[in-house]
Amino acid sequence: MKIVAIRSLASVSIVALALSGCAAGGPGASPTPPPGPTTVEVTLQEWAIVPSAASAPAGAITFQVKNTGPDDIHEFVVLKTDLDAGALPTDANGAVTEEGAGIEVVDEIEDIPVGQTQTLAVTLQTGKYVLLCNIYDETEKEAHYKMGMRTPFEVTNP
Repeated sequence: MKIVAIRSLASVSIVALALSGCAAGGPGASPTPPPGPTTVEVTLQEWAIVPSAASAPAGAITFQVKNTGPDDIHEFVVLKTDLDAGALPTDANGAVTEEGAGIEVVDEIEDIPVGQTQTLAVTLQTGKYVLLCNIYDETEKEAHYKMGMRTPFEVTNP
């Protein structure tokens, strides 16, 4: 009777070991593919920047940026900063001083016409960012940042 119990225990152990080899990361298992780029849709409008998500995992991020106007050309700037989105250093006109202390310009799309969509692909590290339009319209004396075209964006651990 002891031999039957030992054989049963041995059989169960072999089956368990064989099944564990099929689990993720086990011998012979396919490696998990790295995650693809994250896409964030962004709407630019007078006077707001509205992303489809307030955060994304670190890595490749593609911003699909549409200017819905209705009247003005806008731009899309990605800044890395720990500063509050509404407290960035500005010049006398109210446009952000992109070379200011505590700010790193990651990338941007300039002059997006009303009704058009453009894409910006970047690789972002974990941290805090601000998405903004930094156009200053000399004719209308409007700094789009000062008018409210800014929003915080966070990049989290993947």
